[in-house]
Amino acid sequence: MSNKPSPTLPPGPSLPPSIQAALMLRYWPPFVSACRRRYGKTFTLRIAQMGTLVYLDDPADIKQVFAGDPAIYHAGEANSMLSGLLGPASVLVVDDEVHRDRRRLMLEPFHRDAVARQTEVMAEIAATNIASWPVGKPFSVAPKMSQITLEVIMRLVIGASDPARLAALREVLPRLLNLSAFELLAIGSPGLQTKLPWRGVRRRIDEADRLLYAEIAERRADPDLASRTDALAMLVRAADQDGRTMSDSELRDQLMTLLVAGHDTTATGLSWALERLTRHPAVLAKAVRAADAGDDEYLDAVAKETLRNRPVVFDVGRILKQPVEIGGYHLPAGVMVAPGVGLVHSDERVYPDADRFDPDRMIGATLSPTTWLPFGGGARRCLGATFAMAEMRVVLREVLRRVELETTTARGENQRVKHVILEPKRGARITVSRLRTPSPTTDVRMTGHTI
Repeated sequence: MSNKPSPTLPPGPSLPPSIQAALMLRYWPPFVSACRRRYGKTFTLRIAQMGTLVYLDDPADIKQVFAGDPAIYHAGEANSMLSGLLGPASVLVVDDEVHRDRRRLMLEPFHRDAVARQTEVMAEIAATNIASWPVGKPFSVAPKMSQITLEVIMRLVIGASDPARLAALREVLPRLLNLSAFELLAIGSPGLQTKLPWRGVRRRIDEADRLLYAEIAERRADPDLASRTDALAMLVRAADQDGRTMSDSELRDQLMTLLVAGHDTTATGLSWALERLTRHPAVLAKAVRAADAGDDEYLDAVAKETLRNRPVVFDVGRILKQPVEIGGYHLPAGVMVAPGVGLVHSDERVYPDADRFDPDRMIGATLSPTTWLPFGGGARRCLGATFAMAEMRVVLREVLRRVELETTTARGENQRVKHVILEPKRGARITVSRLRTPSPTTDVRMTGHTI
C-alpha cells in the first residue's frame, strides 16, 4: 500500500490571479466549464481579491461539503464581502453557533404552512402587474419580474402597508439593489462609503435603513402583532430557548438579507422561465393547460427545470477552517471550496441530454440535494427556498392564465453576469400576442411537490 501523500491542490490554469478574476467577472460559466473540460471534475482557480477556489462537481464530494461540520466549512466567511450591505448580523455572513441560532429564529416565516397562506396575495400582485404589459410589442420581462418580486417582499416579508412608506421603498430599494460594479466596491470595502465617489451608496443604504427601522418600530408597537402573518412580525415575535429576541439592528440585517437574497434571484428565475417557454412551443402549450387546470405539479416542474437548465447562481462557497481531504486532494485551511451548481446541472451523467429544456424530467423525480442544488445545501440551504418555489409557480400560473405568449425561433439568450447571479443578456424579451380571460375555477394552493 502506498504511503504517498495526496497532492495539495487540484490542477488549474496558470494564468495570473488578476486575469482569472477578469475572466470570472466577464465569462463566469463558460470559463469555469472550460476549466472542467480541461482539468477534470475538481480544479483550482486563483482569483484576485478572493484567493484560492477549488471547484467541485462530483456529487459525492459535494455531499461531503454539505454534510460536513459547519465549524470546518464556513459559508458566512465566504459571503463576508456582502456584510457592507447586509450588516454584520445577517444570517448569510455569520457562522458556527451564531448562524445556527439565528437561522432557527428565522424559520417560522418560511415554513410550508406560512408560505401557503401568502400565495393568494402573490397572485394578486402578479395579476396587477401583468395587466400593464404591452400587447403586440416585444419587451424585456425581467424588469416586470423585478417589480413583482419586490412588491411581494415589501408586502409579505416586510409587511409594509403605509402608502407613503411603500412608495418610498419602491423608490429607494431598486436603486440600492441594482448597484453598478463600481458601486459594489463600496460594499466589499465599506470604508469607501465615506469617499466622494461612493457616498451615494451610503446615502441609499441610510435611506433604506430609515424606512426599514420605521417598519420595525411600527411592528413592535402594533397591538395586533400576535396575529400578523408578515415575516417581519414573525421575526419580531421569535425568541430563542432563553427568551431572547432579535434587536432592531439584527432585524434590520435580516430584512436586508431577505431583500437582497430573495428579490433578484426569484425575479431572474422567473425571467429565465419565460425565456425558456417561448422557445419551446410544446412545453409552453402544456404549461398553459396546466395553469388553466390548476395543475401545480407541472408548473412546479417548469420552475425546477428552469433552475437546472439556467441556474441563477452558478456556485456556492465554503472557506475551510481546517485541512480537509476531498476528491483525493489534501486541501489546506483557507481555501474556498465551491460546489459547482451549474457544473452539476449541466452534467450529462446526471441529466442526460442536459442542454435540453424538459420539465417532464422533473415530474415524479426524487431530486438529490447534491444533483439539484439551486438553493445550496446542508445547514446553509436557502431559508426561502419554499417561498421562492411557491412564488415562481404562482407568478408563472398568473402569466400563463392572463396573456398569450408568442413563441420564437430565436436562439436562447446568453447568460450575463450581474453581481453574483446570471441573468438573461437581453432581459428575457417576450411578446404578448393577446390578453386572456383567466378561468375563475383555478385556485391558488400549495402542493406536495414543493422542495
